[in-house]
Order: sequence, then structure tokens, then C-alpha cells
Amino acid sequence: MSTIVAIVGRPNVGKSTLFNRLIKRREAIVDSVSGVTRDRNYGKSEWNGKEFSVIDTGGYIKGSEDIFEAEIRKKVELGIDEADVIMFVVDVEEGITPMDDEVAKLLRKITKPVIVVVNKVDNAMREKDAYEFYNLGLGNYITISSTSGSGTGELLDELINVFPNKPEPTQEELELPRFAVVGRPNAGKSSFINALIGVDRYIVTDIAGTTRDSIDTKYDRFGFEFNLVDTAGIRRKAKVKEDLEFYSVMRSVRAIEHSDVCILMVDATRGFEGQDQSIFWLAAKNRKGIIILVNKWDLVEKDTMSTRDYEAKIRKELEPFTDVTILFVSALTKQRLLKALEETVKVYENRKQRIPTSKFNDFMLKLIEAYPPPALKGKYVKIKYCMQLPTPTPQFVFFANLPQYVKDAYKRFLENKIRENWDFSGVPIDIYIREK
Repeated sequence: MSTIVAIVGRPNVGKSTLFNRLIKRREAIVDSVSGVTRDRNYGKSEWNGKEFSVIDTGGYIKGSEDIFEAEIRKKVELGIDEADVIMFVVDVEEGITPMDDEVAKLLRKITKPVIVVVNKVDNAMREKDAYEFYNLGLGNYITISSTSGSGTGELLDELINVFPNKPEPTQEELELPRFAVVGRPNAGKSSFINALIGVDRYIVTDIAGTTRDSIDTKYDRFGFEFNLVDTAGIRRKAKVKEDLEFYSVMRSVRAIEHSDVCILMVDATRGFEGQDQSIFWLAAKNRKGIIILVNKWDLVEKDTMSTRDYEAKIRKELEPFTDVTILFVSALTKQRLLKALEETVKVYENRKQRIPTSKFNDFMLKLIEAYPPPALKGKYVKIKYCMQLPTPTPQFVFFANLPQYVKDAYKRFLENKIRENWDFSGVPIDIYIREK
């Protein structure tokens, strides 16, 4: 399970710009107007062979100064609660503000590693201006310019140096599959677990966000044996945050990274919303197996076309990764729960599937000969050999004379043909083109 790094700080200090640089994609919207980040952002990053998740805690905030500070405090607390390492971003142009002091007070109380990141330092004079950030009482700082990238290498070196040492999984943990139950607040995750294990282990209420801690449950019934990872536990009323969307994402990151297959619970009465999509793609980016359970199906008014239309809408939102099993269930009436388990185990087996190299070449090379990559600039791409890599998740490499001319559209063609011939339903596939 990789480390989770939270980027915290007041608005308009460059958190989203830093986030984009760390994940090497321009996913977060960046603007000089404070509070432009409406949705929380999360992605994967890697440095010197160490992979980690990055979460940008910035959010859209407006209102009076009192509300402004309360919102900032809430997001920092959530970041502190869930992350392994905290990056506290401040702005050298404005110096230490009262809001920075408030964040620093929270960070001084924790034992987790905190890195003070002084942003917008793009010349020698600003290096001198950064000295005042020692007054935050959080020790040394690192100066960067998230816009130009200056200093980010030193920041990443320091980051991986303070990563916590995580215990190696036990042999039993390695042998038993791990299935994570994830989804929006109040989608029925705990009800699903309770229905499976036959006891009310988890508190279930109509209040979204009742569950808090990620708990493992060993399941050994009806011929199935695995660990269920549920984002579950008791949350005191005083601790219930209004910002449940961000909270559910933080919990999902932890549960997803600690699993082999993700069971995404969708509330049928609400539909497949943006947060469901975010959690789905989070699992896909982590190369986890995925199955979608549309829960509370008993509460939906149906006709003969309801299931087909509902499923079609979901698949439209998932394009291009549509090879995913979608089941309509009810945790309350226990409708199709055993079928859900069967399909989840099948996805787990699909993820472990290994195709013999000779068999793979026999099929794929004939296909490629019949449908070769399009010629580009008069150059013809020839693929003479391919194989499945010895990795925990399905990854395939094709050796070509001109790999740079093989475009994403052809890679998708290859992936689709692999899926047509072998069952990789619910499992992300990686296609690599390498020089022979």
C-alpha cells in the first residue's frame, strides 16, 4: 500500500500548481483567483522508484472571514487525519498570514511528518524572504517555484526520506484476496457487509458519513474466503464533517490501495454521479479489479427497460473502460448478493490471469498482420513479437521497429482484441510499445 501525501494550506498559495507538477498532468484547474478548486484532486506520483498518492485539499470557499477560516481548518484536519505525510504550502510573496498561523497551530500538535513548502521562490531575493517561515515553528522549509518547477526535485527527495516505514504484509494477508467496498457516503456499504456476514457489525443509519475507520473482515462462507476491506467504523457526532465528498475520497484512497478488487457501491436512487466516477477512476488508476453494484434497486420504480437503460448510462460515463460487470442488488433484501460475490471472485481471477507467450503471439501477430498500425509519414510499423509482462496486474508489451509511431487509438484496438479473446472483465489493462 503506497503512502498518502496531503497538500494543505490556505487558498491561492499554489497548491493545485504543485499538485499538477507532482502527478505530471494538468488535472487541477489553476487560476489566480483564490478558491478556484471546486473539486478535490487526487492522483499518483512516483520518485526514485517510490510510488505515492497525492491529494490536493484545496476547495471552493466563499463567505465571511470567520467562515473562510473555519473551512480551511476543516480541510487541514481532514488532510491530517487521513494522510501519512503533510505538505504545508505557503506563499513567499505574502509572508506569514494569520491563516497560515492557524494551520501551523494544528500541524504542531501532530506526530506525522510535515514539510513546509515555501512557494513562488523564483529568485535570490525571495530566498532571503523565505527565512521568516522559521517562525511557523515547524522546523526547516524547502523553497520551490511550482510554476517553473524549480526546487521540486529537492522537495521530492525530502518527501521520500520522511515516508513512514510500513509493515510488510503477513503471509496470510498475501494469500487471501482483499476486496474493498467503496463508494459515496450512504450508498449502503455497511449494509452490504452486514448482509454478507450475517451480523450487524457496522452501525447503519440514514445519516451519510456514519462510517469512519477502514476495518478488515475475514469472510469464509458459501465456499468463498477473502478479506473485506470496508470504509467502516463509528464516527462521533461532533466529528461529522460537512465536507463528506472529500472525506469519502480520502477513505476510498486508503481502502483502494489496500485491495485487489474494488466493489463500488452506487445508490440507485441517486444515479451514477460525479463522485462515483471519481472513485471508479481512482481504482482504475491504481490498476485494481472493479465491479459495480447498483444498490437499493428495490427502491427504484422499474419497467421492462429500466435495468438496460440504467446500465447503458453508467457505461457511457465509463468510456473507454466499459468492460466492467454491473449488477443491480439490494443489501436490504439480499437480492443478488451471492451473485455479486461470485462476480467479484471472478474479477480477482481475471486480474491474476497469465497468458502463455506462444499462445499470445499466435493470436495477436496474425491479427496485427491483418490489421497493422497505420503508416505515418511514409513509415511502416512492424510488430514481430509480444508478451504479457510478469507483473501483478495485466500488462502487455509489443516490440516494434518504430514504437513512436504507434498511437493511442491502435493501443486501444489491441486492448479491445485482447479482451475479446481473453476474459479480463473488470480489470484495467496496460499496453506498452517498445523498440525491438
